[in-house]
Amino acid sequence: MSAMHEFVICDVFTERALAGNQLAVFLDGASVPEGLLAPLAQEIHFSETVYVYPPDSGGTARVRIFTPGGEIPFAGHPTLGTASILARRRGLAEVVLETRRGPVPLTIALHGEHAASGWMRQPIPEVSSFADARLLPALGLDRSTLPIDHYDNGMHYVYVELPDEASVAALSPDLAVLRELGELGVNCFAGSGRRWKTRMFAPGHGVAEDPATGSAAGPLACHLARHGRIPYGAEIEIFQGAEVGRPSKLLARVEGSRERIDRVEVGGSMVEVGKGAFRRDLPGASA
Repeated sequence: MSAMHEFVICDVFTERALAGNQLAVFLDGASVPEGLLAPLAQEIHFSETVYVYPPDSGGTARVRIFTPGGEIPFAGHPTLGTASILARRRGLAEVVLETRRGPVPLTIALHGEHAASGWMRQPIPEVSSFADARLLPALGLDRSTLPIDHYDNGMHYVYVELPDEASVAALSPDLAVLRELGELGVNCFAGSGRRWKTRMFAPGHGVAEDPATGSAAGPLACHLARHGRIPYGAEIEIFQGAEVGRPSKLLARVEGSRERIDRVEVGGSMVEVGKGAFRRDLPGASA
């Protein structure tokens, strides 16, 4: 057995290294003691860290996903990144990851020695209205040009539409107030047709601003289709991360109707960029 807890580093929702959203993946999660899972994710301090385990229910693998603030049931860029890493090492074109929110099937295409792309079928989100009066003032806004709806696909997101991309780029939210809203991702977006720009703030998860949020991309497509901004079945491009120096591109599409969402898919690219390791005798290793 290795003397170290080893992990792979990849950049997700980008076609080039050192962009997109960073991810650390421990391929032998079972070797990492429970008491180290959250501390290692805090130490790495990427938006998410993944621990991979043998499957429980017939999938390719079971995963546990941690932000710097703790464990979460589902996330997009960790799912795509982990599936791509497993596909390369096991010679697979299809991967099913067992998350706490249920199984997530993915199709993966490998490109050269380090890159890959893929699509995931996400959990169908539950939709409700959102009316916390603290939200808009914390963003420095007086209104959203669409209703502010709440989506739950294992993660909790709200969506605020601004008039144009420049207004999204200029946002400087009060993160302390947003943190008071709890484990909620706040998505601010603008665009039209196929192109959309978004920023996502989640200080309640220990992430001030996320470079690329795959689990929020699917609900964004749902939100746009439900409110008539795009047709059902249309594929959109979502640009995120420029303001934190990690430009990212996500793809999303949703099928169904305003009355019923039938299918939500999110896609993108990833690049493996490195690896690392932690000592096995760290505090908490025996917890």
